[in-house]
Amino acid sequence: MSLSESSSAYPKQHLYGRRKGRPLHKRKSRLMQELLPQWEITLGGNAPLDPFELFDVRPVSIALEIGFGGGEHLAEQAERNPHAGFIGCEPFVNGVASLLDHIDRKGLRNVRIFPNDARLLLNALPEGSIARCFVLFADPWPKARHAERRFVEAENIGRLARVLRKNGELRLASDDAQLVRWTREQMERAADLFVKTHDDLAPPVDWIRTRYEEKGINAGRAPVYFGYRRR
Repeated sequence: MSLSESSSAYPKQHLYGRRKGRPLHKRKSRLMQELLPQWEITLGGNAPLDPFELFDVRPVSIALEIGFGGGEHLAEQAERNPHAGFIGCEPFVNGVASLLDHIDRKGLRNVRIFPNDARLLLNALPEGSIARCFVLFADPWPKARHAERRFVEAENIGRLARVLRKNGELRLASDDAQLVRWTREQMERAADLFVKTHDDLAPPVDWIRTRYEEKGINAGRAPVYFGYRRR
């Protein structure tokens, strides 16, 4: 079953935002054709997806990045932690191609890609199967009528809580003041699920800077970094 399809177990949900930007250069087009099929996650059937079975060598733990953008953070995490498995969710074709470029250049074998709506993957994963999750510099959807499109909201927080293992780590970051306030409010409402461990203008000590983070800093925006632990 391809990722563009869905089954009764994983029904389609409306996905906002662009799926594709500028035409891909020759190298990235080739990677999409040749490399993506090797690392792409497909969903099918009613059984939960065992993320540990996605890798050639069973990893010691699984990390998940939702909306990996250009893929530099995910690729660097995977390179620093070769014994862990990394799953990246990103429906934007150009971002997927960029991550494939990082994977190819670094020779990574511990990354798998779900180029579709992260909610479909979260619904398919077993409870307590993820050790770490990153949602970094997500689209702020600044207009009030679009607030429900923001990823960090009650339903998705519940999904994240379900798949994160006990004491699993959730990292969030944004340089949009409105989204920062929204994130605090949403996570405070989920205090029965998550304990806050970090809320600061300074990133965690092992932080890896992203392309979108750099862009915001260069534009004069101050990122806020959040950390949470699954109860």
